Amino acid sequence: DKMFDLMIAYKERRGHCNVPRRHIEDGIKLGEWLHRQRCLKRKKNLDVDRKELLDDIGVAWDALSEKWEIHYRLLVKFKKRKRHSIVPSTHIEDGMNLGTWLNTQRQQMKKGKLAKNLEKRLNDLGFARDHLLEQEKWENNYRLLLKFQQREG
Repeated sequence: DKMFDLMIAYKERRGHCNVPRRHIEDGIKLGEWLHRQRCLKRKKNLDVDRKELLDDIGVAWDALSEKWEIHYRLLVKFKKRKRHSIVPSTHIEDGMNLGTWLNTQRQQMKKGKLAKNLEKRLNDLGFARDHLLEQEKWENNYRLLLKFQQREG
């Protein structure tokens, strides 16, 4: 099946099967096709053999949860490399905008809209602590700048 082969190629290249809905692969709307498979599964109309094939290559049926997990793994990778989780807002990690994702998570935390288990996972990485340290560093540097301005004019 051509679509299944495209899914395998996508996974080999990207490391996951969470194809964006608008993604086109070799001129074919692979993202739309995967969306339809997810809808069929939700309505219990997806052929069992097709579901098993998609399960076997790692298709996540809940796209939003899978997207969160992909970004979380990127944050873990970033932290291993940098030894902190202070990610610049424009930082791209493996082709994904990790900085924007983290800002969204931070906003969701502030509004109380991020699930507690997800918040805990981020905080276990030092996410909140590292962000507070970065804020303190910025505020300290700002105070130094003000002192410099007063001294130098």
